[in-house]
Amino acid sequence: MTLLVINPGSTSTKLSLYRDESVLWEENVFHDAPELNRFPHVNDQMAFREKVILDLLAKHGSTLADVDVFVGRGGSAHTQKGGVTRIDSLLFADTQRGVGGSEHPAKLGVMLAYVLAEKTGKQAYTLNPTNVDEMTDVARLTGIKGVYRNAQFHVLNQKATAQVHAEKKLHRRYEDCNFIVAHIDGGITVNAHDHGQMVDGNVGAGGDGPFTPTRIGSVPILPLLDYIESTSLAHVRRMCSSSGGFVDLFGTANADTIHRLVDQGDPKACLVWDALIYQIAKMIGEMATVLCGQVDGILLTGGFMRFSDLVEGLERRCGWIAPITVYPGEMEQDAMALSVLRALRGEAPILTYTGKPVWNGFAGMDL
Repeated sequence: MTLLVINPGSTSTKLSLYRDESVLWEENVFHDAPELNRFPHVNDQMAFREKVILDLLAKHGSTLADVDVFVGRGGSAHTQKGGVTRIDSLLFADTQRGVGGSEHPAKLGVMLAYVLAEKTGKQAYTLNPTNVDEMTDVARLTGIKGVYRNAQFHVLNQKATAQVHAEKKLHRRYEDCNFIVAHIDGGITVNAHDHGQMVDGNVGAGGDGPFTPTRIGSVPILPLLDYIESTSLAHVRRMCSSSGGFVDLFGTANADTIHRLVDQGDPKACLVWDALIYQIAKMIGEMATVLCGQVDGILLTGGFMRFSDLVEGLERRCGWIAPITVYPGEMEQDAMALSVLRALRGEAPILTYTGKPVWNGFAGMDL
């Protein structure tokens, strides 16, 4: 069986072609912020990203007709349960409309997989989209009635990393462990994994947590309101997911460019880089309190693991909490391909998207 795995990110499109468990080829195309910010809405990137896919297939001597199953990273629909889910017309429509309230480029994985499957008469699936909801009620509540913290995380890579660490390193089940997992790349999310459930974490594309190459992170509300008045609400919405962080501070989302300035001793770049490490460490500390200090390991993953000074900075600030293990890059492609294969072979369930949120409010309470 041949599977095409489609993984759109905030700064890249990653594509892998599998034949059963074997990777035939894999490519990761970087997109700098100016290239993507010319599209007013995430959905407007569809034709651009589809051309990337078709060009990569052609480069490797393949066509859409060679693919049996399309697998796409997902998000932006109503919250879902973790696992393999068939991409049907309802999931496509809700993803396209962004009914879950988050416009992350990951949604394009579901949309592209569905469109390409429809064109070829094939099947399409997704695994652990960004909107898997396993949060606790105390993590949802805010000081504004009717405004809640929502689930929008790097679920796919975080769960894959945690499962590998539990089974391969600790020889235990993921469901029997407590981890803090930090996905650090174009987007950054840090989550508490409590016995197999991602019970809390920062909404990376929602103005929450550390700033990133493309996102503003947490900002004090009153100064932010003043900034909105001097610019526009639409401008700040875009800064939450695609034009904040490094893009606003330096004009590029390319972390390698910024890190070269750090290596050269540029004062601005050094300050921004140190602040980034500082804010990630603070988030890891927050998640340690969520787990009441009972942490079996801190797992660092994502593309930024290529920067040794960032890893060393986090080890210096957080190593006292629990042992730190680094997983360079991400495990998303393997997780999607192998999980869908297992499901198609009847070794795991295939879920159907319900079109309803996992969580529907605080029952019987005026909150």
